[in-house]
Amino acid sequence: MANKITVNPITRLEGHGKIEIFLDDKGNVADAFWQVVELRGFERFCIGRPVEEMPRIVPNICGVCPSPHNMASTKALDDIYSVEPTPAARLVRQLHYNAFYVEDHFIHFFFLSAPDFVVGTHADVASRNIIGLIKQVGIDIGKQVIDIRKRNRDIIRLLGSKAPHPEGGLPGGVSRGVTEEERRWIKQTADDTVAFSLFALKLFKDVVIKEKKNLDLVVNDAYKLDTYYMGLVDENNKVSYYDGKIRVVDSRGKEFAKFDPREYTEHIGEWVEPWTYIRLTHLKKVGWSGLKDGPGTSLYRVGPLARLNVADGMATPLAQKEYDAMFNALGKPAANTLAYHWARLIEALQAAETMQQIAADPMLTSKDIRNMNLKLKKTGIGCVEAARGTLIHHYETDDRGMLTKANLLVATQHNAAPICLSVKKAAQAFVKGPDVKEGMLNMVEMAFRAYDPCLACATHSLPGDMQLEVTIRDAGGQIVNRVSRGI
Repeated sequence: MANKITVNPITRLEGHGKIEIFLDDKGNVADAFWQVVELRGFERFCIGRPVEEMPRIVPNICGVCPSPHNMASTKALDDIYSVEPTPAARLVRQLHYNAFYVEDHFIHFFFLSAPDFVVGTHADVASRNIIGLIKQVGIDIGKQVIDIRKRNRDIIRLLGSKAPHPEGGLPGGVSRGVTEEERRWIKQTADDTVAFSLFALKLFKDVVIKEKKNLDLVVNDAYKLDTYYMGLVDENNKVSYYDGKIRVVDSRGKEFAKFDPREYTEHIGEWVEPWTYIRLTHLKKVGWSGLKDGPGTSLYRVGPLARLNVADGMATPLAQKEYDAMFNALGKPAANTLAYHWARLIEALQAAETMQQIAADPMLTSKDIRNMNLKLKKTGIGCVEAARGTLIHHYETDDRGMLTKANLLVATQHNAAPICLSVKKAAQAFVKGPDVKEGMLNMVEMAFRAYDPCLACATHSLPGDMQLEVTIRDAGGQIVNRVSRGI
């Protein structure tokens, strides 16, 4: 008898997806799929538009990662117009981008993931959210989370005209600079963000690493995967969010490839499967080898843990200490999927320290914020590290600068196949037979939630009202059990 468990919709992520779990005759998990059930048509409906409109269009793909789309698009325009931004413009862009990293990483950790560790994986679903988290850690900490995120979003709003969906990027520069008066409150925000990032890391270590039941989850084989890793590094192979080369290492940490983002089509293959709308990626020089990890796999992971795995260190001193502590505890490269959360907080600290450095740079308030020496070459590729992984925008135009081709290779595409495998491993560990409890399914959801996937739409629900349905069917399609909430 073949049974099937359907988790639809899955929760606490951006977008709309579902999980299908297939049981064998003995009630064990035979297979599992993480499916994206919505169509993204952005590339197609941008065709025919003036290419300079793209940095204003693409931030509207979603409300979670608009800054990375704006930044990748702006860099693609730099490339397509053969222009280098001025030094001041580069500082303004990176200030914007590091502020984004802080607010994005903190919303994922505190709002989406921390409730699993602090409130409990099997706690009542109505309390497993930010409200339940605040009840556990105290309202003062909750206020600090909200305050730090708000102040960093104020920086994005200042530089990009609004947050979310900023529009500050122009080919060769930015739309506005920074005044000396603005520098002072930016510096104060950066200082306070460094302090809060250190606090968040201490909280993580106190609640997760020092608590045996949570540490057991982090190191559990159910949350391990043997893949390659990919991410941007700077000229010293340190973690970079805005610029650099793409580096790939294997599961032992040995460098497999290092290339300019403009060469991505030589290294990254895209693959279509009939059961999902998302295009899966793989290492082209290995070749598509299907949904498998271990020897022979061509799959790689991106995002916070992958970035730390591919790099030789962090770009700032305090983050470097935390980087050393994490790998001393887990070994390097770390294959522990739940360690994405640890890496995420280390990255927030690097972003905050980088903001301090930028705020102290005399060049920041220069009025030379745009290079207008534009020369259309008709093809441009821009790449940044979105909070959840490598993001590439590839544009082509006609002689008038009208878009003829657009390919957006987003982070969740890189992680989609590994997420399927992670869900399958967690399901095999925690689901036994058709009598499935909600807490077990939450532990399966934790496997994909660690990646912070973004499915590019706006599926939101109030805390405690997350819809979830699990349907178990026999080989004839008859329902033998159903677990639901909020439906």
